[in-house]
Amino acid sequence: MSADLTVLDNLGNMALMVGARVVGAIILWAIGRMAIRFARKLVKSRLAAKALDPTASKYLDSALSVLLNLILVVAILGLFGVETTTFAAVLAAAGVAIGMAWSGLLANFAAGAFIMVLRPFKVGDFIESAGVTGTVVEIGLFVTVINQMDGVRTIVGNNALFSSTIRNFSANPHRRVELVAQLAHGVDVQDAIARLKARLAEIDHVATTPAPEVNVLQFTLAGPVLSVRPYTHNDHYWQVYFDTNAAIKAMGGEAGYPVPEQHFRVAPPPAA
Repeated sequence: MSADLTVLDNLGNMALMVGARVVGAIILWAIGRMAIRFARKLVKSRLAAKALDPTASKYLDSALSVLLNLILVVAILGLFGVETTTFAAVLAAAGVAIGMAWSGLLANFAAGAFIMVLRPFKVGDFIESAGVTGTVVEIGLFVTVINQMDGVRTIVGNNALFSSTIRNFSANPHRRVELVAQLAHGVDVQDAIARLKARLAEIDHVATTPAPEVNVLQFTLAGPVLSVRPYTHNDHYWQVYFDTNAAIKAMGGEAGYPVPEQHFRVAPPPAA
């Protein structure tokens, strides 16, 4: 009978101890999460006060969140009696195994670090890479978030971006719009060039430096073809693109140019 009571006492004490640790772990988790949110908010405010680049701010915030949550998990395991040194060794061994299995994930992490250091693009830039074209919203530890022109949010692995050719349309102060104007045979080319340049100067957001370029590009069966190349900031690219097309059409109608047509000369076969 006394042995049974001893066993029950031991079980009761163990249950109380485990229950106390579980309650302590829950309390520690709640307090830790609040502390992590406070730390992230504090770091964000400090970075904002120093006017740090949004790209770096978001990247540092992601790294800080991962690090603090890992520390919190280690602290909770320590509360349950798990030796942190042993846990660190297990974590290191697991890291090697996971690294071999998830080499792509680590490649994305490394590529993200290189993107932060080398800065081929930043948050807010309009880029084309890995078959995706759009505006960079966020550069994370493993992935980059891009809003495409059709409104679709696309998440791309950092390694896919960094290992591909990156076209950054926002890096330079201007971007060239490339269009053509087909003229009919007999149209005065110099008159058409002068009229187009005057029209381009009236379009909003067309840069004056460098000045718009209008030149003879080639000759076709329908007549000469002009290259029409105004410059503008990337933010106004499509507005200038469509307005330039409208200017080409309006210029031809205003000048009374004939509609371009292909001309063929059919000759009879030589006499036998």
